[in-house]
Amino acid sequence: MASKMKAQVFYEKEKMSLEEIDIPEPTDIDVLVKVKNVGICGSDISYYYGLSPLGTPDGKGPLVLGHEFTGEVVKVGKVPAELGLFSEGDRVVVNPVQNCNACYSCSAGNTNLCNNMNVPGVTANGGFAEYNLSRYTGLFKLPDEVSFSAGAFTEPLACVVYGMKKLSIEPGQTVAIFGPGPMGQMMVQMAKSTGAGKVILVGTRDFRLEMGKKYGADYIFNLKDKDSKYFTKDLKASISDITGGLLAERAIVPTSSNDAFELAVEITGNAGITVHFGLPNEDDVIKIPALSFHTMDKEIRSSWLAPLAWPTAIRVIQEKLVDVEAFITHTYPLEETEKAIRDLAERIADPMKVQIIVS
Repeated sequence: MASKMKAQVFYEKEKMSLEEIDIPEPTDIDVLVKVKNVGICGSDISYYYGLSPLGTPDGKGPLVLGHEFTGEVVKVGKVPAELGLFSEGDRVVVNPVQNCNACYSCSAGNTNLCNNMNVPGVTANGGFAEYNLSRYTGLFKLPDEVSFSAGAFTEPLACVVYGMKKLSIEPGQTVAIFGPGPMGQMMVQMAKSTGAGKVILVGTRDFRLEMGKKYGADYIFNLKDKDSKYFTKDLKASISDITGGLLAERAIVPTSSNDAFELAVEITGNAGITVHFGLPNEDDVIKIPALSFHTMDKEIRSSWLAPLAWPTAIRVIQEKLVDVEAFITHTYPLEETEKAIRDLAERIADPMKVQIIVS
């Protein structure tokens, strides 16, 4: 086995370079994975453009980004080897939120709030490289019928699974989803598979809204394009017409837009639940009408990462409850990772989900 690998090393805002670096050697608790497919997340874009700090001590690089990835086991550390957990050649997906399983948060089941987190692509080198070193507690075997490209959706889908759990959908309820990107598209399918009656998808781009219609959205609304046949200038009134004045019982917002979240709260009716899902900017402040929120007995819940949701997410992909591969619109080789990030950010050729094919 070679001692060097190709990796896209991120240094600072808009500075990333393809380099040859050492292939890491597993410690007793690690597994070395040969990377196959890597999805580009919105957070990768934020890191690349300097909109968010990394999870490193100083918030800066050098660091290999990429946290939505699959691969093949190459070397197994002493502990997972003795436990018989993984073997060379195993097809795996990496859970980048690698908690310690020892702190109070982990013991309480709140693994997303672990005090000793290791996160490939955020605090440690990630998937935009030929090999990745992962803690054995962050690996799951892929079922044979799940491809490497489909498996690379497990991390975002696990976040969706957790967010939809927070939504507490009851059979027949009206659910509004704000943001028809990859997360919103998966939420449409999850809402339908968990018993939602009417699913309303809200966005600003018709081609994404129409994809959501294809995958189960009953109603689609465009809030921005006045020339769109789906345009509405009063979403609350439009939803009231659909529901006979009851509004939506549930709303979830897989976008970072504050305006979208405040509107989501507005269009929920009595005892409505709204889940804040999209990651906001550091200085964002949510403003809601206090009296109507109180007297209508509404709830706001947040959804952060995907604690204990990975087995469910893998089964959802395996059983095809969500057609994840349909959302892949563009693929790039490892050498063009920086171009892929820029093209996605600039919306070149109407991208939905972009993956890097490493090997």
